[in-house]
Amino acid sequence: MPDASDGVLRIGNASGFYGDRFDAMRDMLTDGPLDVLTGDYLAELTMLVLGRDRQKNPALGYAKTFLRQLEECLGLAHDRGVKIVANAGGLNPEALADAVRALAARLGLPAEVAHVEGDDLPAHDWGPEVLTANAYLGGAGIAACLRAGADIVVTGRVTDAALVSGPAAARFGWGPEDLDALAGAVVAGRVLECGAEATGGDHAFFTGIDAHALRRPGFPLAEIHPDGVSVITKHPGTGGLIDVGTVTAQLLYGTGGARHAGPDVTARLDTVRLAQEGPDRVRISGVRGEPPPPTLKVGLNRIGGWRNEAVFVLTGPDIDARARCLRDRLEDALGREGTAAGAARPAEVRWELARAGRSGGGEERAGAYLRLVVRDGDPAKVGRAMSGATAEPALGGDPGLRLTAPPGKGAPYGVFEARYVDADAVPHIAVLPDGRRMGIPGPARTGGTAPAGPEVRLPEPWPPGPVRCVPLGLIAGARSGDRGGDATLGVWARSDDAWRWLAHELTADCLRGLLPETAGLPVVRQVLPHLRALNFTVLGEGVAGRARFDPRGKALGEQLRARYIEIPEALL
Repeated sequence: MPDASDGVLRIGNASGFYGDRFDAMRDMLTDGPLDVLTGDYLAELTMLVLGRDRQKNPALGYAKTFLRQLEECLGLAHDRGVKIVANAGGLNPEALADAVRALAARLGLPAEVAHVEGDDLPAHDWGPEVLTANAYLGGAGIAACLRAGADIVVTGRVTDAALVSGPAAARFGWGPEDLDALAGAVVAGRVLECGAEATGGDHAFFTGIDAHALRRPGFPLAEIHPDGVSVITKHPGTGGLIDVGTVTAQLLYGTGGARHAGPDVTARLDTVRLAQEGPDRVRISGVRGEPPPPTLKVGLNRIGGWRNEAVFVLTGPDIDARARCLRDRLEDALGREGTAAGAARPAEVRWELARAGRSGGGEERAGAYLRLVVRDGDPAKVGRAMSGATAEPALGGDPGLRLTAPPGKGAPYGVFEARYVDADAVPHIAVLPDGRRMGIPGPARTGGTAPAGPEVRLPEPWPPGPVRCVPLGLIAGARSGDRGGDATLGVWARSDDAWRWLAHELTADCLRGLLPETAGLPVVRQVLPHLRALNFTVLGEGVAGRARFDPRGKALGEQLRARYIEIPEALL
């Protein structure tokens, strides 16, 4: 890795998911200086998509858009001396590495290409229905490839943060015992991994960001120092905003609590300190690291069955009566449970009513959406039967009723499950530019995976006084999403005073009261005092099942912020 003249390693991100902004790679290479450009193309559902690609063609299984981006940008990266590290290899990093070499040869560009493999485990070992099984590797293989002179490193399933911790370890010579430095890089990687979410995208307080700047937010970069301290920023003149709030939101996204365990290090999120260093510059410091756990997470994807859905638009007064009438008709058409016709009924039938209108004049004036989702192992039960049932009310049902779109033939859905395996049982192999295969040893020292001890000391409660019933979002931000089969929800206060109130008021029981959907589900709360934040994990169903309006849990945080709660007037 070339030394930066100021001792700082500049790592940027150009992709937060498979299908992200195509020209982000070009923008990041041309809008300002960089040493390394990363791309995160993988998620739980993406591995399922790539698994089906590989079933159709064993030579596939990687993110094809990465190659198209590289065709436009390989010359730019070479001219600017920027290394490229991406997990676009998916299920077939070797094939992607070969394709990159062929592309470089066709373009007449010198490129030393390496890849990391070993994460792709035999799926059949985990069950007959498992389609993909991938262990989450760390950044040590990436570091080995870069130290061997690679210009481009493609990987399979590594942790998202490994795309940053690997290059940082290569640049600064960190070893497995440099836990604090590695933890700092992991935290920086957590901020970068989702691209424009760190620069104002999906931000709770987006109304405080210039609307023009949000039309096309730039992608983030981290200036990493030899001790693991970093500054999150973006190229000058690009859109969006980086402040303590946007960085806090991204740190809370998808994390499971104070101990963020990974294959390289366990980063203590309750030690993270953020400071606004200047416009669009947030300094991350104080991060403590502990030894990684002795196990690696393994993501399993299997085809769970077949699903179909229909969304009906209900319009006019008496919405509840309309929904009840339509539901009764369709239940009969699908075959009610306990009847002879019920033998053909899909194994799972779900209903969800979402109101879309406003109340006024004593009646519902606009309408609502009634969503029907059916799932079964037999595609026939969710295909023609579903189409026939939803067509019946067209002329003999509710006045004003219509479908947003007719149901299709049904489609397979996936189920994601996380398991754990001894780290020593998973091969971690760096395939260097010259073809040599280097085995990466597991950690010599491991630590526990228990939560970060007892509840931390909370601030003094806010004193009693006048309150007003208003939306929680007036004083608190939130960021939510799926993490495997669970939903994670981070909530943070914008001031010390608001934190005094939030830390005591928003308990797990209070959350269940504000979000009835969580009733009956296990909810775990952890406190991150330096971030003035609470992190909730709600155990539930993952993204691929798509049984709810919001299966990825992305809207859960904003749903919470819209709930009314009694807040001290002094905080408003």
